[in-house]
Amino acid sequence: MIALVLFVLALAMLALGFEMLLVMGLPSVLIKHVLYPDMPPVAIPQRMLGGVEVVTLLAIPFFIFAADLMARGKMAKQLADLFSALFGRYRGGVGHSTVAAVMVFGAAAGSAPATVAAMGRIAFPELVRSGFSERFSLGLISSSAECALLIPPSITFVVYSWLTGTSIAGLFAAGLAVGIVLGLAFMGLVAWEAYRRGIRAGDSSSSAQRWRALREAGWALGMQVIILAGIFAGYFTATEAAAVSVAYAILVEVLVLRSLTWRDVFAIAQESAVSTSVVFVLLAMGSLLAYFITLGEVQATLLQWAQDWHVSWVGFLMVVNVLFFIAGMFIDANSIMLIFLPTLFPLSSSLGIDPVHFGMVVTLNICIGMITPPFGLDLFVASSSLKRPVEDVVAGVWPFIWVNIAVLMVISYIPSISTALPRLLL
Repeated sequence: MIALVLFVLALAMLALGFEMLLVMGLPSVLIKHVLYPDMPPVAIPQRMLGGVEVVTLLAIPFFIFAADLMARGKMAKQLADLFSALFGRYRGGVGHSTVAAVMVFGAAAGSAPATVAAMGRIAFPELVRSGFSERFSLGLISSSAECALLIPPSITFVVYSWLTGTSIAGLFAAGLAVGIVLGLAFMGLVAWEAYRRGIRAGDSSSSAQRWRALREAGWALGMQVIILAGIFAGYFTATEAAAVSVAYAILVEVLVLRSLTWRDVFAIAQESAVSTSVVFVLLAMGSLLAYFITLGEVQATLLQWAQDWHVSWVGFLMVVNVLFFIAGMFIDANSIMLIFLPTLFPLSSSLGIDPVHFGMVVTLNICIGMITPPFGLDLFVASSSLKRPVEDVVAGVWPFIWVNIAVLMVISYIPSISTALPRLLL
């Protein structure tokens, strides 16, 4: 009963154009006053505050701040120059270098929108100049940024771990493998487009040029090495790694590369604080929503339904993929997890699905949602940062959506791709 009421109210508010924080928060408040009138009013803010009082979530503001520092400094440009030197001699080399650079920057940023904004301005002119169409270039930049949600460190994995109790280190290891698979699939599409359009290979860089590019990008690559090595070697947790990434970014951009001043750092900190506040308001509202879903015993009802209908893990994942694909068209990544995971995760566990594997399926679906019209967030970020119509961005991402769906099917039904590396490392 509670789940049905929450769903109907949220759907109606979403259709009426309410902000997502209200879509998740107001139905819960109404349920409290109608069905639980004896519940003290202070319970609402207590649940919201208690939901975000988790040490793991401290990683989010740090990763957002580090990404903004890299985007405004020189490290993003250095990564683009490095992979241009490495891949430029191949057919469609600019496209391949874009995928690689976006993947590596996204690994440090942990945020797909930040990656689109930072790398798009650098890569887009080069892609068009090399012979790729504007629409394909827009689609490539928007889609490649999804790898920021998969390759560690990832804010999405931090939220998933908070909601489900899954090991962050395990999610990071699995995300590295799945992110590489997705990146290679995008490179395959780039190669096909380059062949179809007759794009020739670029000029070959000399060994000296490649070495110089690698040396200049050493500081940018160093962040990924320190974070991943520190986490998997057990020197620090993911939350501590996020703090290290901020300290590293400030040290390099301000003191070594001298691309930012201390005044710039404070200005960027203010911008990052605004972005962080938006995320945490959504997390607080999602925590409140999850609380009332638990009160309504929705999980127990679904578990009983799965047992009565003898649902297999194969059929369950198909339903999850369809559900998340549709939700991703209208709802942002964090909200999707906050709304659906408290209900779906217990059911996936009862069916024997590895929580790390389920996390990869969920995250890949969220990746697709970031570029799926009508409300995919990265579509609007690309349009705004590159000054191109949203319609052109949407037209460019469709080939990548199909590639995403193909990779999603492989990841969904070959669990070993997700679980092999975590078992090896951990």
